[in-house]
Amino acid sequence: MARRLAAYGASVYLHHHVPHDAGQPWGADRPEDVVASVREALGDAEARVVDGPGDLGDPAVPGELVGRAAEALGGRLDILVANHAQSGFDGSLDEIDTAMLDRHWAVDTRSVILLIQAYARLRSALPPRSPGGRVMMMTSGQDIAGGMPWELAYALQKGALASVTRSLATALADHAVTVNTVNPGPVDTDYMTGEDYEAVAERFPAGRWGMPDDPARLIAWLATDEAEWVTGQVIDSEGGFRR
Repeated sequence: MARRLAAYGASVYLHHHVPHDAGQPWGADRPEDVVASVREALGDAEARVVDGPGDLGDPAVPGELVGRAAEALGGRLDILVANHAQSGFDGSLDEIDTAMLDRHWAVDTRSVILLIQAYARLRSALPPRSPGGRVMMMTSGQDIAGGMPWELAYALQKGALASVTRSLATALADHAVTVNTVNPGPVDTDYMTGEDYEAVAERFPAGRWGMPDDPARLIAWLATDEAEWVTGQVIDSEGGFRR
């Protein structure tokens, strides 16, 4: 997504929380490698790529992060993509406990609302109806055919984002900001291999998983002027995935 937006000419602030990723089976990317990759895609020689850390489970961090990003990018922030999520630390109805529910709420939902709140306050300081404001959230198909009964805490919080999309779109309408949520379906980010990987691939008419650039193209389009008439929508971009 960052590479797509950079290719369109945007300056980009990349948020990361390496301790969370390092604890996952697939491990963490090196932020400097990600930054270098995004810089390679820049479509405007004057655009900037900046990165910074932050644990979004801390309620103070979302506002601080928006402020740092705006300052690093020249005092203005037009596009907010909330693509982060708590991975793992979840379970079925019989397995979940209050710690799991609270952690997913804090990271997957509360932090998104706080990020958007801080972003809206920045936009309110601009002249009325300044064009180009965009917010994109990410959900996970938890409302489609069977849901995610083995990841109830995650499904609950991602479902909350889908549910609040229209309310947020109305809340930000006076700031000329569109708000949309994208369900990217299963995307190959190297977290699954072997027979399980092949079984998922067979459920796509194209015979392959979604790749990171598939939802990235949609996110980048939603950030353009061409998408200014689209707001309050939860958009499934799953390539015909058959559950």
